[in-house]
Amino acid sequence: MGRIGYRAPTNRDRTALTHGSCLRVASRTRQYVAAGASDALARGAKARYSLTVSSQDVEKLHAWLKTWDLEALTEGELDYSLVDPDVVYEDAILPDHAGEAYRGYEGVTRAARVWLGPFEEVSLELERVFSAGRHIVSLHRFRGTFQHTGMEFEGPLAYLYEFRDGKITRWRAYQSADEAIEAANQQD
Repeated sequence: MGRIGYRAPTNRDRTALTHGSCLRVASRTRQYVAAGASDALARGAKARYSLTVSSQDVEKLHAWLKTWDLEALTEGELDYSLVDPDVVYEDAILPDHAGEAYRGYEGVTRAARVWLGPFEEVSLELERVFSAGRHIVSLHRFRGTFQHTGMEFEGPLAYLYEFRDGKITRWRAYQSADEAIEAANQQD
């Protein structure tokens, strides 16, 4: 994926784009505009713009994700201070997760165990966080070494979040930022 440019929003276009923001807002159309990067946006997908995601939610999510510990996640010891107790987690990547909605903190822990179970070593690097309509997207780089074969895997990972009252209520995994943005567009 190419680099996405950013133009600071005008007073009319206030939005929660932060942390090296990845999209720019077209003031008259109020749609995200790709600067040579997102395939979904370049193909004409229109990401709508909404003030329902606050910059505080984007900043809180960014800070929370920087503290993630995958071992704590699989052991149910993750800091869930930003997550609603009734959160729904879904995964559009792994076949083992297909069609299943994991509910609550225990569900998130179960999903993490299924995801990370085959790996001996794993790392998840946060690349950026930005708003997409009434959602927030986080982009990561996942790396892992499989237990039985020693084969290494590396690839992108994107999460799409819905917030209510400052808490994550819905959380879904995608293989790319394009897929997450497209899903956000369909839900807005």
